[in-house]
Amino acid sequence: MKRRNQIANIIIFLILLAGSLVMIVPLLWMVSTSVKEKLQVFQLPPVWIPKPFVWGKYSEIWEKGPLLSGFINSLKVGLTVTIVGTFTSSLAAFSFAKLTFPHKNKIFLALLGTMMIPFPVVMIPQFVFFSKIGWVDSLLPLIVPGLFGNVTMIFFLRQYIQGIPNDIIDAAKIDGCSFFKIYYKIIFPLTGPALSAQIILWFMGIWNDFLAPAIYISTPEKMTIQTVIQSFNATYAIQTDYPLIMAASVVAMLPIIIVFIIFQKWIIESVAISGVKG
Repeated sequence: MKRRNQIANIIIFLILLAGSLVMIVPLLWMVSTSVKEKLQVFQLPPVWIPKPFVWGKYSEIWEKGPLLSGFINSLKVGLTVTIVGTFTSSLAAFSFAKLTFPHKNKIFLALLGTMMIPFPVVMIPQFVFFSKIGWVDSLLPLIVPGLFGNVTMIFFLRQYIQGIPNDIIDAAKIDGCSFFKIYYKIIFPLTGPALSAQIILWFMGIWNDFLAPAIYISTPEKMTIQTVIQSFNATYAIQTDYPLIMAASVVAMLPIIIVFIIFQKWIIESVAISGVKG
């Protein structure tokens, strides 16, 4: 039995190793390409460690396109949506988990039902609506919808808050706490680990979003980082300047990698919590 378990662990390790290589090798190739000369990109066999390292593309990318403004715009959207949207999402989750009001479960099921509607279904009606009120080619269509919360976060936090004993809330009511005071004095601190993980994942999703910015924004100075990278690809792929494209992609990817490395503890904890609470 012990030998069988060892063989099973080895097989699982090899499968996970193969899966990790499938994800890591393209990233390593992107970094390697960003410090190559143009001709080395097409060299066979492929050169993984270029000689010499060409770092000039990392300074050139800031002059070839609105990369800095793309960073700033993505930060504006990401921080505004996650900060305000997390507040509204956690309030909604607290309401669905601990408050009593008419048709609460039906409203919650209707809210969950919106998760089954794919974005392409509402894409054209949303564009027409935002066009009529003059929001197209601005950051408002990317910011305003997220201010009213995230259904996934509401569902996750509701499941977590339901595990908080009602006795704590009842004691707070006896002490004279209002519902909002119960929320920010008791519920909000207790949901810290789950909340922080959801904020990180939501911010990463906003940072990596390409479709919505591509639909609503056309002015280069208003583009987010992902649409700026796409414009780099459209412009410089024709010139086979792949090192420039890869350098811009590496710089755009760095914030997400740094955020993940710093906060990976909370992300892993979120997975563990969802497995226990859900």
